[in-house]
Amino acid sequence: MSSRSHRPRRSPSIVALGLVGALAAACAADTAGLTSGADVADRPFVMEEVDEFAEPWAMAFLPDSGDLLISERGGTLHLRDAETGDRVEVDGVPDVVDAGQGGLGDVQPGPDFAEDRQVYLSWVEEGDGGSGAVVGRGRLATSGGEASLEDLEVIWRQTPKTSGNGHFGHRIEFDPEGKHLYVTSGERQMQDPAQDTSNTLGSIVRLTLDGDPAPGNPLAEEGGPTAEIWTWGHRNPLGLDFAPDGRLWSSEMGPEGGDELNLIERGENYGWPEASDGSNYGGGEIPDHEEGDGYAAPAVSWNPSISPGNLLVYGGDLFPEWQGDALLGGLSGQALVRVDLDGATAGDTETFDLGERIRAVEEGPDGAIWLLEDEGAGRLLRLTPS
Repeated sequence: MSSRSHRPRRSPSIVALGLVGALAAACAADTAGLTSGADVADRPFVMEEVDEFAEPWAMAFLPDSGDLLISERGGTLHLRDAETGDRVEVDGVPDVVDAGQGGLGDVQPGPDFAEDRQVYLSWVEEGDGGSGAVVGRGRLATSGGEASLEDLEVIWRQTPKTSGNGHFGHRIEFDPEGKHLYVTSGERQMQDPAQDTSNTLGSIVRLTLDGDPAPGNPLAEEGGPTAEIWTWGHRNPLGLDFAPDGRLWSSEMGPEGGDELNLIERGENYGWPEASDGSNYGGGEIPDHEEGDGYAAPAVSWNPSISPGNLLVYGGDLFPEWQGDALLGGLSGQALVRVDLDGATAGDTETFDLGERIRAVEEGPDGAIWLLEDEGAGRLLRLTPS
């Protein structure tokens, strides 16, 4: 990714914290100040519809060919040819629990894909106690216009399995060095487990590429699932990406309001359900983040919700003004949201109203921005400068 260039500030849009852990009062969203891109003429990009899917959830470009892997929640994985646009269904995908928010989730080529063809997937499986997210990996084989995942193995399981079909998280990301695998794990709509580090619900875990707890994790000495945890106190983190400067960021679904963009730092507790800039459904109040409360406050929070479905920290050259900035897909917000990032500081925010739920945001090999609309519309869109 390209290094971030300094540039003049744009007009303020949403109140953002400069540093994680600063006064939470500054985290509250000021929706009246949002910069709307509803007018097509005002957008700095043009959108091209390039394909359509039934219920897409995630996508990832393959580093050697630029071909695109797209997962559908119902359990289908597509491989789309970069040159022709033709696509095939990938065989060997596991059976998934397709219910509620569950199903086939994220997809990422492994750090050494060019050598070993390893692809990592997340999905929801059934087991003792209910359902839970898992991460597996297999070798992508292509021949004669067909594709398959071979030798697929599960390398990590969300602990414990529970009833219900919500808040799995299960976004996956590799660090820039290709040494560690990070996985988001939602609290399964149970709230309290997010503060209980004896389980991995409501946490972001840091693993080796084989799925073992990574050395240097903050609670490694406690063993068991606890040794996997990197951060905790999360609700439903659905976005995870490294910035060009190596910082890790996550977008998180809040309750009624209180969606978050968080700088993820080792051993931090992000407060859920003890602190949130939103409210419980039905009107129950939750204490806002406050300085000295022991919790890491969000860099940005939104109230009303935008429902961030995914996160990209942009590093390409086609949009030089956006290098190093966070791009979030809004589900209920039906928008692409840009947050100006400068190191650990989150600044101005722009919202581009797209009129459809945006499930995933990804950067193409040439720096174009690709979007996946949620099921219903399901279009694959390519954004280039206007």
